[in-house]
Amino acid sequence: MDLYLPIAGLSVNMLVIIGLGGLVGVLSGMFGVGGGFLTTPLMIFYGIPPAVAVASSAPQITGASVSGVLAHGSRDGVDYHMGAVLVAGGAIGSLAGGFLFRLLQEAGQIDTVVTVMYVVMLGGIGAVMARDAIGAILAEWRGESPPGSGRRHHPLIAMLPFRWRFYRSGLYISPLAPFLLGFLTGVMTVLMGVGGGFILVPAMIYILGMSARVVVGTSLFQILFVTAATTMVHAMTTRAVDLVLTGLLLIGSVTGAQLGARLALKMKPEYLRLALAFIVLVVAIRMLLGLTWRPPEIFTVQAL
Repeated sequence: MDLYLPIAGLSVNMLVIIGLGGLVGVLSGMFGVGGGFLTTPLMIFYGIPPAVAVASSAPQITGASVSGVLAHGSRDGVDYHMGAVLVAGGAIGSLAGGFLFRLLQEAGQIDTVVTVMYVVMLGGIGAVMARDAIGAILAEWRGESPPGSGRRHHPLIAMLPFRWRFYRSGLYISPLAPFLLGFLTGVMTVLMGVGGGFILVPAMIYILGMSARVVVGTSLFQILFVTAATTMVHAMTTRAVDLVLTGLLLIGSVTGAQLGARLALKMKPEYLRLALAFIVLVVAIRMLLGLTWRPPEIFTVQAL
């Protein structure tokens, strides 16, 4: 069941793309990530041009995030106050990211930059999450208390002025910290076609010190608005959004997000972190091989 993608300029199997969207939707609901860190590389592996894969994954992530927020919000798992600050930073970050994306695209370096960023970011974050998750699981097996730092949030966060109370997250910190975090994820959303959740979730836990009960839902709330803004940025600047591709992905992801949210309630947090770390590291290794492994034919010629 092949379908032609007008912007990507190639035909794809409909069931493969829908299945990919369903897998990403499950991950979105389970881990609080937009799923772009997996969607974009897999579409590139499938043969879709990187610029189109990045731009088309943003609206798909938006749809999956809407479904996930509704599921977690019904269980009081979203801190809307914290989410609003993250959204403000993310909206400004998406504008800055759109400017950088356009510059790299005009320079002809966007494909290489996207791949290198994936390898560096996914490899580093996956290693840290795997280390912490394995330490917590081993401590549980030994009947010991899980290792911890003895503090709620990073010392630099405590030094920032203008503190606010975020009641649902159990925090009394400066809004500048989540604002800057949102800005960073906004830039990454545009440059890498990700919701930023694979950085946002660990940062909210290890840097901001948020309650684990609301991390997933709040992350999806921020991702929803930032990816919607990113879709507009790509549509008006790069014009690389393939609506046919996005529609196929959305069919699977919206349903998958609901299933993922239910699965998350049945699994322990440390096992969720370990599973996410494993997926992140596998994708990072595959992207690294794509950069360094010599192909059988270095140059190809395609007749149009």
